[in-house]
Amino acid sequence: MSECSIDHSHADVIKKVESQKTFLPAYLYESLYNYLQEERTQDLLNDLFHLLKKYDLVSEEERDVRNKRLALIVNN
Repeated sequence: MSECSIDHSHADVIKKVESQKTFLPAYLYESLYNYLQEERTQDLLNDLFHLLKKYDLVSEEERDVRNKRLALIVNN
């Protein structure tokens, strides 16, 4: 994923999670939803946004990579 200079808001990330809900594994959607109930740092919000960006369009292999990265974020 390329670097982005745009800071994504908490609301933007929640919208992105919602927009990818049907493509995310249920456990991961629930974990993300719960994780975002609290405010998070800008760096984490940006990372989450970019991991979710075009999630529905990436290969199954890329989804597995992103799922692992998303799980690492929400479980720490």
